[in-house]
Amino acid sequence: MPQPIEDYALLSSCRTAALVSREGSIDWLCLPRFDSASVFAALLGDEGHGCWSLRPRDPEATSTRRYDGDTFVLVTRWECANGVAEVHDVMPIDGPRTDLVRRVVGVSGTVEFVHELRLRTDYARALPWVRQVGSERAPALLAVAGPDALIVRGVELTSADHVHVGSVRVAAGETTDAVLTWFPSYHSEPEPLDVDRAIARTSRWWTDWAARIEHDGPHQDEVVRSLLVLRALTHEDTGGIVAAATTSLPEDFGGSRNWDYRYVWLRDAALTLEALLAHGFVRVAHRWRSWLVRAIAGDPHDVQIMYGIAGERDLPERELASLPGYDGAAPVRIGNGAVDQYQADVIGEVMMALEATRAAGAAEDSFSWALQCALLGQVVEWIKRPDRGIWEMRGEPQLFTHSRAMIWAALDRGVRAVRDGGLDGDADTWERLRDEVREEIDRHGYDADRGHFVQHYGSPEVDASLLLLPQSGFCDYDDPRMLGTVAEIEKQLMRDGLVMRYRTESAVDGLAGGEHPFLACSFWLVEQYAQTGRTDEASALMDRLCSFANDVGLLSEEYDVGAARHAGNTPQALSHLALVRAADALGGHCGRAALRS
Repeated sequence: MPQPIEDYALLSSCRTAALVSREGSIDWLCLPRFDSASVFAALLGDEGHGCWSLRPRDPEATSTRRYDGDTFVLVTRWECANGVAEVHDVMPIDGPRTDLVRRVVGVSGTVEFVHELRLRTDYARALPWVRQVGSERAPALLAVAGPDALIVRGVELTSADHVHVGSVRVAAGETTDAVLTWFPSYHSEPEPLDVDRAIARTSRWWTDWAARIEHDGPHQDEVVRSLLVLRALTHEDTGGIVAAATTSLPEDFGGSRNWDYRYVWLRDAALTLEALLAHGFVRVAHRWRSWLVRAIAGDPHDVQIMYGIAGERDLPERELASLPGYDGAAPVRIGNGAVDQYQADVIGEVMMALEATRAAGAAEDSFSWALQCALLGQVVEWIKRPDRGIWEMRGEPQLFTHSRAMIWAALDRGVRAVRDGGLDGDADTWERLRDEVREEIDRHGYDADRGHFVQHYGSPEVDASLLLLPQSGFCDYDDPRMLGTVAEIEKQLMRDGLVMRYRTESAVDGLAGGEHPFLACSFWLVEQYAQTGRTDEASALMDRLCSFANDVGLLSEEYDVGAARHAGNTPQALSHLALVRAADALGGHCGRAALRS
């Protein structure tokens, strides 16, 4: 059985990521990209589905762990009866290579560690052929299955029933390294890694990146770690920003709400871009805009809500029989069926992010502005089309109020780009439609009798996405309609002091089962409180939300208050970027809506 979700720490090479448990087992690793097939997938089954355990032989050994400063070098300190030693886990950022390093460092006494390696490629559907290719002085194990090859160097491993086991002993001041390297099976094996150089270079890379973060508000440590997580989920070569490092971690334990988040949602990526821009990272805007132009090239009618890391369009959702799911939560899915949905808010998010890019000093080029005009052309043509909403409802399409407000925002940003920015475009049409959409929302998206905005036209329900209306500039935070909406959200959607996305009992999502509070929604409420003078409540909720982060500062998608455990995919980009925005709001920075004036 895998460990609790909050017991996992992230390693990242900015091309892929691994999850390491408190017990020293790497239970999730996909190679060579975030969205590749897994090599280790015990997270979604058990050890037989692939893992790499490294811990002291002493069963009574206890551990603590931390990241080495502002990096993703994980240091796990083990205390045993015979001594103390550390394991330094790192995925080097070292050119095109794909390596994972497990370094054992003796601190005091003598400690024996045991490696247990279970290689299971292609989501545990393939058992690789393995052979020894090293020497007594330089042991190496080569594993090959289909297009994948792995070589493990630095530790002597022997086979027993498809498990490769080895041990190392370190005294104070001694160091041993084990390195796993992936390469295409049709290529020659790479040269051994210079481990000292790779660790030093990687540590310096992360530290230098973190040193550029600009933040003068509260929750400094949480903001820095959250921005580091966003960078860790950004592919170094393509610039694509994945929503999470995992697939199919359950929103409802034992249930079927299990989705693959290892892709680039335009919405999440746009929000991440804005968070990075707000904290000093202007160059990233050029890379993401280039990614966007490549990904959605072609007919604007073919724009998707998500893409693969390099802009791939084909992300068919299917279920894997080879993995039983996290603690039995089935099915395990790869791909995501929401790729075919129409979600009307997405273009608004993209237009807002690109406006923020211009405001940060990145001039438009002929491709980027032409792209935005084409996107607005799609908005105009589909202006009345119902959609699936921000939550990717699998029920019937609706006219969701948040989606309609984001259509307003898309048109508004187009108008401003022409009127204020001097760009060429059909501002008269965009302005007319923008004003019509506002009038429509005022008439159908607001329930005057109840005094609040509604989830979708014709419904009395509220939805946490309504907290985003003032963030888009559609209304003020202290608009009486917004205050009434907040009161209704507090009444209808608060569970154990946290905000649910919506009432699943309404059956609007077309899915069975329930879920736990979605962390981003509660961070949105922090921002709302902070902007309307409810600072004590905002601070108290923020402190509570930050306390849900695990021991190395990571947040998943949701939080189960009753069981005090993380739920959903992890680490979740949306949770971390919502934390950053909430901290900014507490510091007096009003974020996206500040661009209205």
